[in-house]
Amino acid sequence: SNRMERNSPIVALGGGVVGDIAGFAAATYLRGVPYVQVPTTLLSQVDSSVGGKTGVNHKMGKNLIGAFYQPRAVLVDPDALNTLDKREFNAGMAEVVKYGVIWDKEFFAFIEREAGNIVGLKDELIGAIETSCGIKAEVVGRDEKEEGLRSILNFGHTFGHAIEAIAGYGHYRHGEAIAIGMVLAAGLSAHLGLSGLEVRDRIKALLTRIGLPVEARGIDAGSFIRAMRLDKKVERDRIRFVLATEIGKVFLREVSEDELMGFFSARG
Repeated sequence: SNRMERNSPIVALGGGVVGDIAGFAAATYLRGVPYVQVPTTLLSQVDSSVGGKTGVNHKMGKNLIGAFYQPRAVLVDPDALNTLDKREFNAGMAEVVKYGVIWDKEFFAFIEREAGNIVGLKDELIGAIETSCGIKAEVVGRDEKEEGLRSILNFGHTFGHAIEAIAGYGHYRHGEAIAIGMVLAAGLSAHLGLSGLEVRDRIKALLTRIGLPVEARGIDAGSFIRAMRLDKKVERDRIRFVLATEIGKVFLREVSEDELMGFFSARG
């Protein structure tokens, strides 16, 4: 009705949901119109606005409908974060921590050392945002369509997306579910003998200091497995997880349901 043309741009001003909806609309309308991301939450500034993933949730799972579609530009203004409530800001910190786990142990150590200043919106926050965006851009630049390397960005997400689906979208902030998912993924890594428990404990301690949840209560193993079967990363009925060997090093591994049940049973 507004007769928009193929050169009519869409501007996504808001958090991750706004960016995903605007990006999906831009990718779909007239087979693609330009769009610009202007993220206003920490999570969207360091994660969802960068990399070109757009999508919407379905009742069966997270982001099952969408497209890979790159914005023309991403404009990040850290001053926008002054408008966030503490829970929303902390949720974004889960993705910041993730970048240290998957790519850069020195960045992880920086977050451990400067967590108070970062959460307190001091100058260290700008460095954390810049490093996070740089890591994601590096990974996406090598693998835009998630055919290999980009999958490491999903550390904690297979568990986290299951938590969101089981609990009902909105019960946990996305970053809160990912925080719990990272602790579970590090625990699964240790259970499979791929790392020591100190990796899990270090991640758990940092997330706790930031003020993020590290455990999902009341979710049984069967519910987890049923939800994870619908994950986009399932192949040949085996669930693919990003697992950690140490801080700064992760890899993709298929995990059988028997191995998962063994992990959940060992956790009690």
